[in-house]
Amino acid sequence: MRAFPLAIRLLLVNQLGVNIGFYLLIPYLATHLGEDLGMSAAVVGIVLGVRNLSQQGLFILGGSAADRLGARGVIIAGCALRTVGFALFALGDGLPVLLAASILSGLAGALFNPAVRAYLAAEAGDRKAEAFALFNIFATTGALVGPLIGSALLLVDFRASALTAAAIFALLTAAQAAVLPAREVPAARGSVLGDWREVLANRAFLAFSLAMVGMFTMENQLYLLLPDGARRATGWDGAAGIVFLAGTLANLTLQMRITRTLKERGRRARWVAVGLALMGVAFVPPMAVAGLPGAGGGAGRAALALVPVLAGALLLYVGVMIAQPFVMELIPEFGRAELTGTYFGIFYVVSGIAAAVGNTVVGWAMDAGAHNAPWLPWACCLAFGLASAAGVLWLHRLRALPVRPVAVTA
Repeated sequence: MRAFPLAIRLLLVNQLGVNIGFYLLIPYLATHLGEDLGMSAAVVGIVLGVRNLSQQGLFILGGSAADRLGARGVIIAGCALRTVGFALFALGDGLPVLLAASILSGLAGALFNPAVRAYLAAEAGDRKAEAFALFNIFATTGALVGPLIGSALLLVDFRASALTAAAIFALLTAAQAAVLPAREVPAARGSVLGDWREVLANRAFLAFSLAMVGMFTMENQLYLLLPDGARRATGWDGAAGIVFLAGTLANLTLQMRITRTLKERGRRARWVAVGLALMGVAFVPPMAVAGLPGAGGGAGRAALALVPVLAGALLLYVGVMIAQPFVMELIPEFGRAELTGTYFGIFYVVSGIAAAVGNTVVGWAMDAGAHNAPWLPWACCLAFGLASAAGVLWLHRLRALPVRPVAVTA
């Protein structure tokens, strides 16, 4: 971490804080709305859906704002908006206030997510893969630490969680305003709509974004299918926590070693495809024992029953560690450097919509196979992984993916 400039070091700590603050609150929001405030499932779904739609649908605006106004200002504005949004969750119980909080917190994510990645890509130079590997470590750690702090704060009440999350984002906003260096913004060419048309006309980029549907769909199963499999195998709700802990420890110890080892060995497309294929294969061990009776009669049997699920989770984490840094490195190289934020924004819109469809398929498979075919959702994820890997290899064979420039020596 010390080998990178101050700006990147701050963005890494920022991402740790962002994920701690986010996962400290959001996983417990549905329970608060339903149980504490007595809202119906439909209203809870509306509040959560508005937050998700505000973020996923507006990524393109955040990316364009980073290109036109400068990533620094957009990052600071995004963190400030999330401070206000999370504070509203603590201060208001009425539906209009909760909807406003959801919109503001979603818009905040839409602003700073592409802006942070655009800033990181610009600052890292030819070390983008390593910078994004470190970024992944800090993000994963925050995603583990956040729920642990949130569960402790819930012993007080939900408002304590919301105010703590808002305080974290307020501190991040102040730190970025004080320390994050400002960079000159290149003069814009044409209109914002022209920028969008230019990116959307890049068919290779759109094809690559769609090929990433497998990565996002499978990564989301760390929060849906794998925890459910761990609980069913062991009969213990805490088994999901062991899966997260093991994955985070693997990420801390292996991510940088994997990225540095693979960076100079073969083309990036090959490693992206290998990572995606490994993510798909990760669902084979749990699929092999799906439908077997849950463990009973002691901790020894529960631990033994957890092994296939834990093995699958670790393989999935390793696949993400292989593929994700190179995916993030490739995105800005599809077009002009002045449109890096727009490329990240549209990438997250396209892959987010595709991943939502993929998650719907996995959810349907979980319901359809609950009694007669419990292996079905695991098989769907395997198919997603192999299809995405094949898509990347196909694009590589067509020479549609960016290639690192070869240094010419005198």
